[in-house]
Amino acid sequence: MSRGTGGFLLVRAGSRRVGLELSQVIEVTQLGTVHPVPALEPALRGIAALHGRMVPVVHLGSLLDAVAYPAEAGSVGVIVNVEGRRICLEIDEAEILVREAALPVPAGETLPWAVGVARHSSGLVPLLDLSALSSRLMEVGSI
Repeated sequence: MSRGTGGFLLVRAGSRRVGLELSQVIEVTQLGTVHPVPALEPALRGIAALHGRMVPVVHLGSLLDAVAYPAEAGSVGVIVNVEGRRICLEIDEAEILVREAALPVPAGETLPWAVGVARHSSGLVPLLDLSALSSRLMEVGSI
C-alpha cells in the first residue's frame, strides 16, 4: 500500500485536527495509569501497560506544538506502529474514519510532518508522517 492511500483516522489533539494513516493505527484505547519517566522530550507523559506491554505515551498536541504536556491527563489514546515500535499517542478525541486517499500538500502551505492532506468540513486536515515524528523523539532519546 502506498502512503496515504488506505485512509486515515481523524483525531483532535489540543487545538489541532490531524489524520493518522490507518496502516499505522493499531487501535484506539482508553488510557489507564500512565507512569511518569524522566525524559528530555516535554510531550512524553510517561509509560503505560497496554495489552501486557509497556508503551511510551506521548501527548500528540504537545508534540506538534513543541510544548510540555498539560497537567491533566487525557483518557483516550491511539496505539500506533511506527517502524516496528508501538507508541501510544494521547489525544482528546478520535473523530472519524475516512477511507480516501490523501491529497498533496497545497503549494505554499507549510505543514511540518505532513505526508498529505484530506478534505474535511473544517478545511484541510494534515495527514501526519509518524515516522518523522518518531525520529524526533529518537533524537532526544525519549523512546
